Amino acid sequence: MNKIISVIISTFNPNKKIFAQTLGALEDQTLDKKLWELIIVNNNSSVYVEPNLSWHPAAQIVDEPRQGLTYGRIKGIEKSNANIIILLDDDNLLQPDYLNQVMYAFEVNTKLGAVGGKSLPIFESPPPKWTKEFYGCLALRDMGEEPIYAKWDGHSYPACAPIGAGMAIRKDALKSYINKIKERRITVSDRKAGELTSGGDNDIVLEILKSGFEIAYLPALILHHIIPGFRLKGDYLGQLQNQINRSWIWVLDDHGICPWNPISRRWVRLRKILAYFKNKAWLNRANFTRWRAACGMFDGLADIKYNRL
Repeated sequence: MNKIISVIISTFNPNKKIFAQTLGALEDQTLDKKLWELIIVNNNSSVYVEPNLSWHPAAQIVDEPRQGLTYGRIKGIEKSNANIIILLDDDNLLQPDYLNQVMYAFEVNTKLGAVGGKSLPIFESPPPKWTKEFYGCLALRDMGEEPIYAKWDGHSYPACAPIGAGMAIRKDALKSYINKIKERRITVSDRKAGELTSGGDNDIVLEILKSGFEIAYLPALILHHIIPGFRLKGDYLGQLQNQINRSWIWVLDDHGICPWNPISRRWVRLRKILAYFKNKAWLNRANFTRWRAACGMFDGLADIKYNRL
């Protein structure tokens, strides 16, 4: 029987304790379990303990040997029997009414292609004050209590666009994105083992917008994101900002909306040196992280110049 919602979790070497909390929050959903299914994609994990899914009548675990979040998500979507997809990470806790809120949102607005809401932190250890500036790269956000909607304007990425964690998508709106991946035209690197590149979420959103659908930030959608202590350290945040910015340039260029000109690779080193002094990267970890973010931009702009040759 077709379901209304498919919750898809692509996971790689999940933390057993945290993953159990993610599944516990799903078990507590107020939406009748007969109306939704759970698909867990084991994305080539080297350490994987199969969770107990006996609490759900329509849950399944599938394997995807091709490494990478994009491939894991595609596998889950292919297995889906629902009209609405929710992409969830293995460290996200959905508010009990999340699935109900998603179902209602798509029922009342047939133009909606994708929605997201608040992503609030649960820190495993107290975060240093300087890290707050970089919460966005940790998939954390709160844009207030009013819904925000956006359409494709042909030249920019909407600030209210859903983030990947908890993104709910009308399956019909995914056709362009699915075709793009199946035609092997993947030009944006998404998360893989040992890599912090991103861009897959943005790629999905842009394909949905360009297909004529709206996207929205809906504050009634609330999830909590568990943040381990190591993600708040300077080295990790610096590398994360660097790789996110680099892949951000890739996805903007792929969709023809990159507002910055490409640069030659022979000038990248000089730009990084100048940015090091401009950001006073030696003074503190916040400045160092800003510098690493700038370096990611330079590398991305050099990449796209090379790719255009």
